[in-house]
Amino acid sequence: MLILKRSFQTYTHQHLLYCYRKEYDEENLRHTAEEKPFNCKYCTKSFIRASYLNVHLRIHTGDKPHSCNVCERSIQSSHFKEHMRTHTGEKPYSCNVCQRSFRLSSLFKAHMRIHTGEKPYSCSFCERSFTQSSNFKVHMRTHTGEKPYSCNVCERSFTESSNLKRHMRTHTGEKPNSCNVCERSFTESSNLKRHMRTHTGEKPNSCNVCQRSFRLSSSFKKHMRIHTGDKPHSCNVCERSFIQSSHFREHMRTHTGEKPYICNV
Repeated sequence: MLILKRSFQTYTHQHLLYCYRKEYDEENLRHTAEEKPFNCKYCTKSFIRASYLNVHLRIHTGDKPHSCNVCERSIQSSHFKEHMRTHTGEKPYSCNVCQRSFRLSSLFKAHMRIHTGEKPYSCSFCERSFTQSSNFKVHMRTHTGEKPYSCNVCERSFTESSNLKRHMRTHTGEKPNSCNVCERSFTESSNLKRHMRTHTGEKPNSCNVCQRSFRLSSSFKKHMRIHTGDKPHSCNVCERSFIQSSHFREHMRTHTGEKPYICNV
């Protein structure tokens, strides 16, 4: 009975994915086959209906005829319904595979690619593919070297806006991630997560050889070198190698003669 139930669930899942792919392909084919006689005088886009063209022209003219009565923003008619959902919380697009819901159809379509495995955005340089155009754009900057987000204090540039936001905290001193135990604050959430382990005692990095556990992944990596024999820090004078960088620095003083610890008596 259990086997029959699992088989039915597998069939249902596959059938839903098939229906979605079929609907997606038919929609693309329909739009491809249709003529687009209504042309934009500002750019090269064409549309199958005059109403679609009129809505598109507002991008160029800046016309925003609809005002939101909640936040008083002016919105284009094509985006007005979507904007109102930010206030109502409505999510009309539901995934029939995992039951997640979405406010925007574009987010829903991008989500469905997780189930179908479709990755329509392909890189022509390294052949990597992506489900979302936003991830594809960010990836392309690794090839083009483009860094559109610039710091107005030190002129450093970044490929992503999130990286610029984190960088700006080095200038503003902002530390938005606060510990609710000892009130220490951190610029990044990842640092707060590591800090919280000092209170919880959590040690998520476990050695599968000797079963020791570590709070920090960096400490775990150093420990694993004991088992692997890896000694990445090499002396270019006598060719000795060391597991830890601190031991390497101490060794180098035997060659440089440096004695940084001075007795004050």
